[in-house]
Formats: sequence, C-alpha cells, structure tokens
Amino acid sequence: MTETPLLAVESLSVAMDGVPVLEDVSFSIAPGETLGLVGESGCGKSVTALSIMRLLPDPPGRITDGRILFDGVDMMSLDLPALRAIRGDRIGMIFQEPMTSLNPVFTIGDQIGESLIVHRGLGGAAARAETTRLLDLVGIPAARNQLNRYPHELSGGQRQRVMIAIALACRPRLLIADEPTTALDVTVQAQILDLIGRLRLEFGMAVLLITHDLGVVAEFCDRVAVMYAGRLVEEAPSARLFAGPRHRYTEALLHTMPAANPPGRKLPSISGAVPAPADRGAGCIFAPRCGFALPRCATELPPLEAPPHRLRCWNPAA
Repeated sequence: MTETPLLAVESLSVAMDGVPVLEDVSFSIAPGETLGLVGESGCGKSVTALSIMRLLPDPPGRITDGRILFDGVDMMSLDLPALRAIRGDRIGMIFQEPMTSLNPVFTIGDQIGESLIVHRGLGGAAARAETTRLLDLVGIPAARNQLNRYPHELSGGQRQRVMIAIALACRPRLLIADEPTTALDVTVQAQILDLIGRLRLEFGMAVLLITHDLGVVAEFCDRVAVMYAGRLVEEAPSARLFAGPRHRYTEALLHTMPAANPPGRKLPSISGAVPAPADRGAGCIFAPRCGFALPRCATELPPLEAPPHRLRCWNPAA
C-alpha cells in the first residue's frame, strides 16, 4: 500500500490474565478503504477491535507489545481524555450486540444526541434536529416520532440502525463494525450492510468490518485479513484472495461457503476446533486441523510473508 495508512496496527500482542490471546498482529487500512477481518469465533477479532479503541478491560486484558497508530498518533501514548476525544468522533464503532451496548434507561434520541453535544458542541435544539436527520439517514421510519423511544421498544434491526447512527454522528474517519449483522434475519442483514456501504461512500470513511461471513467480505471489502487463534495467517486484496487462497485455513474456510458447493450438498466443515489460548503449540497453530501439515509445522512458526499477498504457512496452496 503506497498511501499513508489511516490506521496501522503494528505487532499487536494482548494477554488475558497473563495468557497470550493475540500475538504479533499487524495490518493497516488506508483512508476510504474497507478491510474485512475474518475467522472463526475465538480467533481474536473482537479483542483486536477493542484493543484498537483502547476499550479492553484491564484487568484481565493487557496490551503487552506493539503499536496502534491512528492518523499518525500512537493510541498507546494517549491519556483517557485524549482517547475519549477520538472515540465516537474520529473513530466510530458498531458493537456486536446493540441490546447490551445501548443504555436501556435513556431514549435513543438522548443517546445519539450525547455524541453531538460532547464532540460537535451542538445545543439542545440543534442536537435534536441532527439526531432526527441521522435516524432518517439510517432508515428509521418517522424518525422525529422515534426520539423518545427506548431500546427495548425497537426491533433488532432498528436497534442496529441506532448504533450505526451513534457511530456516524460525528462523521468519523474510521468505522469499526464488529459483526454488525449478528442475530439479524437475512433481509435485515442485507439492508444494514447496504447502508454501511452507502454511508462509507457518502462520508469517505475507512471501514474495518469484522465478520465470519465470507460472502459479505467478498461483496463489500477491498482487502481481507484472516485470523486464526490470535494470529494473522493471510492477508490479500479481496479478488486475489478469493480467486486463489494460499493458507490452508483460508482455503478450508472458503470450501465451507454455500456458493462454493452445489445446491443440495451438505456443506463441508473444518474438523476440530480453535485451540484455547493456553493450548497453542510452538509451531503453526492450525497444524493439528490441517490435512497438509508437514513435520516442521508442529514445531516451527512460519514467518509472515510480505505484501501484496501475506501469509504464514510452510505448505501453502499453489
């Protein structure tokens, strides 16, 4: 990538109660770019997002190594007031479960308006007008009549739209969307993803899209980073990765996609499970589940190759 990155995560390592959960994770996102971060549950995707935002609970979580550079500023060097000035303003985040992220005792109008008052300095009437505009922008019907409603009075799709409105209230340069369509039906999923894509173009913001849905990544993302058990194992432009995955884990993931299998055939699965952080070996972490593992895979950790197609594998696919 020749353009100066908006976000650069460099050799990020995180431990929980002293046990490594992220190890040497590095990637970057250019202004206006969408990066998909994919992998099975337990691979470290959400921990990565919380670490970028400096929202990882400490204890038990602790960043043990690495740097997180946003717009040239090291997020690790900032005190709490400086971090709060960035969160919700220059970086917005859509959390995985809106019902637990929205405050149940405040109306949605108050929760969206808070960002506008704190970060944009709007007064009461101006904040209310902008809140109405944002609700209309994200597709909440009769937006003006919804301001005094509480989260429990909305459907799952409406709550997710409110989360998007909060995240976009200050027109952030970077949007982190952590499984933004979890627990939504297929029709609503498509609407939410279409909304994020449209607003990305309208606002010119970069997006880090965290998901386990490879079909979504193929449609929406410029580049893909694949995580497995706390490590980045492959990263490439989307078209290149989907046309020719090289890491055996990525290859196995793509084989589980419905689009990769004839109608009516039972979808294949990857045998085994992601190992717990305390059970990771010294070599390639995927080796116990890999049908192409070499003897060295169990004892030697592969290096991460250079762009444009980065991967960490001793016996990659051709």
